Amino acid sequence: MQETKTSVVEVRGLTKIFRDFWRRPKVKAVDGLDIDIQRGEIFGLLGPNGSGKSTTIKILLGLLHPTSGAVTVLGRSPRDVEMKKDIGYLPEESYLYNYLSPRETLDFYGKLFDLDRRTLKERTGQLLDMVGLTHAADRLVGEFSKGMARRIGLAQALINDPELIILDEPTSGLDPIGCRQVKDLMVTLAKRGKTILLSSHLLADVEDVCDRVAILYNGKLRAWGSVNELLQKQDSVRLTLPLQPPDRMKEILALVREKIGASPEVDHPSMNLEQFFLEVVEKADKAATYQSGAARSEGVAKYLSHD
Repeated sequence: MQETKTSVVEVRGLTKIFRDFWRRPKVKAVDGLDIDIQRGEIFGLLGPNGSGKSTTIKILLGLLHPTSGAVTVLGRSPRDVEMKKDIGYLPEESYLYNYLSPRETLDFYGKLFDLDRRTLKERTGQLLDMVGLTHAADRLVGEFSKGMARRIGLAQALINDPELIILDEPTSGLDPIGCRQVKDLMVTLAKRGKTILLSSHLLADVEDVCDRVAILYNGKLRAWGSVNELLQKQDSVRLTLPLQPPDRMKEILALVREKIGASPEVDHPSMNLEQFFLEVVEKADKAATYQSGAARSEGVAKYLSHD
């Protein structure tokens, strides 16, 4: 029996019109948007600047009210204050208090969710380890690079163990190691039932992790579906063979030309630059005797890892 998917976010006919001082329509930021996001899914919300992504996210968070249409988040209205305890949000810019340390930052946000002292201490330690900043837990956030501040921003978005995680440009400012860790984290959380809405201009990151994507332009939905369905070229196939001697390769290519009446393209498979970079850094990390920046994490925080 096939498992029934549960919609965590449902948007029907969403329209948002910004008006001027005299209530005259000025900009239609979102225009009749229909999307749904299912439990355990990583959903990419894409589009150029001004396409309506940020407006849609703010409506889902209850920060803006729609002009028309219906929106439910976790089965409730975005204006339901109680529902917000089940949402984690990382905005495009990490708004942190520069005079607090990472430990104090997580303590502050944890108390907003009324976490008890023991739970807050455990989660803080696990999150700092997860984002690779245990060694910098008591430094002031104001001293951090953008990438290190971004890591703390991600940690604070997860302090409440949310059901829905909304990430706006989560890898902005991160080095390739941090980018890979964040992407791995998203995949792991989704496998454990968390739902993730990802908005990013880094399309390679979106392609790596998203199950489905929606592409907006001028507030309208222009394309949506699974990444594989949208990107596959159905009119061609690729074969990967073990390396062959030159004479054998000529025979194979001649046979293919005879059968299909055209010469196939031949190249060597390669890793991408991210993979190569990570291999180089991993070797250097094993030989390092100290750590000045963000450290490599050892996986997902334990409290986020329950099935």
